[in-house]
Amino acid sequence: MAWLKEFTKGFIKENPVFVMALGLCPTLAVSSSVINAIGMGLAATFVLVFSNMFISLIKNLIPSKIRIPAYIVVIASFVTIVDMVMHAYLPAIHKSLGLFIPLIVVNCIILGRAEAFASKNNVFLSILDGLGMGLGFTLALVVIGSIREILGAGQFLGMNVLPATYKPMLVAILAPGAFIVMGLLMSLMNLTKKK
Repeated sequence: MAWLKEFTKGFIKENPVFVMALGLCPTLAVSSSVINAIGMGLAATFVLVFSNMFISLIKNLIPSKIRIPAYIVVIASFVTIVDMVMHAYLPAIHKSLGLFIPLIVVNCIILGRAEAFASKNNVFLSILDGLGMGLGFTLALVVIGSIREILGAGQFLGMNVLPATYKPMLVAILAPGAFIVMGLLMSLMNLTKKK
């Protein structure tokens, strides 16, 4: 059952956004809509899973003095694949996410998992860790994106969910709204952890 623990820890116990407060730049920037949140979350999940797997496979071949640059090269390779695939097959999401796709290379979640987990564990557990952390990141983005999209536009995935009389809270889809929603959700997470 250790494998189940490794997979599920990224959802709540060690959620990269709400608990570890990592990856906040893309979280706050792209979570103005659910579709952007899903796109960024799945892109980061792909990079996490495959970079963790590859780093776990080659960890004994990398000299300790150059391990961080080697990890960055591995991560950058998978980010390039994601960037090119999204550009080719999902051009609207690629355009919407813009610069934040290439910035996955320096995302603390991905480099942190490579250093803290994949470099010390076997391939199977590293894949599970990457998948769990990636899906936890995606879940956090979708929750924040859902709240911001509903409050800021009265919509969910482009469909109206609130009555026509609802006046959107434009601050919710702007940068201050991202900080407010994020802060409230982190507070809620801390409150539930204490209980």
